[in-house]
Amino acid sequence: MTQQIQAAIVGTGFMGSVHARAVTAAGGRVRLVAGSSPARAGELAGAVPGAEPAVFEDVLASDVDVVHVCTPNHLHHDMARRVLEAGKHVVCEKPLAVSVKEAEDLADLAARTGRVATVPFVYRFYASVRLARSLIGADARGPWLLHGSYLQDWLADAEADNWRVDADRGGGSRTFGDIGIHWCDLMEFVTGQRITAVQATLGRAHPVRAGREVSTEDGGVISFRTDTGGLGSLVISQASAGRKNRLWFSFDGPEASYVFDQENPERLWVGGRDADRVLTRDPAHAGGRPDALPPGHPQGYRECFADFVTDTYAAVRGESVDGLPTFDAGLRAARLTRAVLDSAAADSTWTEVPA
Repeated sequence: MTQQIQAAIVGTGFMGSVHARAVTAAGGRVRLVAGSSPARAGELAGAVPGAEPAVFEDVLASDVDVVHVCTPNHLHHDMARRVLEAGKHVVCEKPLAVSVKEAEDLADLAARTGRVATVPFVYRFYASVRLARSLIGADARGPWLLHGSYLQDWLADAEADNWRVDADRGGGSRTFGDIGIHWCDLMEFVTGQRITAVQATLGRAHPVRAGREVSTEDGGVISFRTDTGGLGSLVISQASAGRKNRLWFSFDGPEASYVFDQENPERLWVGGRDADRVLTRDPAHAGGRPDALPPGHPQGYRECFADFVTDTYAAVRGESVDGLPTFDAGLRAARLTRAVLDSAAADSTWTEVPA
């Protein structure tokens, strides 16, 4: 396939607009936009040159190449399944599904249909992250202590509410299922290690939001072990005042330690026993992925999203792509989420994570 990729966006919230922008940046064309109402579909379609409003059934019957599913979490499984059954490639927002069973079903269907099916774990696409991965891959001993945090404050106010807070629509885990899985995906992607067991404690800053009781967590602390004997800890929160999107990790080894901060993504700190280095993003040393952005022009979230869509579309064209997060990564996130919830429900008991 060499022609321009034709795409449809299903879901018109913030993420729908992010996907639409990324499609254009990746050289594709948004043909159709479907939303929860004709008005919502028309609003986003009107902001995207050449796009037309539609309903989901129109999308399935169309000849678009790729469908981007950007709806609330509880709709992901049914919509992504129908897209695959219609013979189309699919990009499904995370979490891939609200249960392991649903995620397994989608990963299996994607494998059987041979369609490209990806989940936007877009932090993989920071050049500093790719560089850390490359350096760790060349490190003879590698890191053994894996720790960090992912902190936000968009739900710090007790009156703040959102469909994600509702377990029926967002799933049984909110903060881990929404952002904790990003951190875990990065850890496994960068280090090559796999989490084998977790010990989780979850909590709420506000048991009541907007006048109703809340069952999903505002944050938590998770300890974990890996398949190479590594030890780790993760602190997550969506109610930490002043933290907008602070994804931070430190992967520490006897030869070197590697620190990345998503709120300052142009630099990778590499600690050594004799000297430390701060490596600034350089397209000439991009960790194995092409980087066309000149030095001094900060790479941000939107650029990472566009790179993710670019690589997804390259895979649609039949090209080999390194580090593309497929539905298998979405299934992995579902299994980690289930283990975290099980551990927290059992008074922070160590809980095994299926391979």
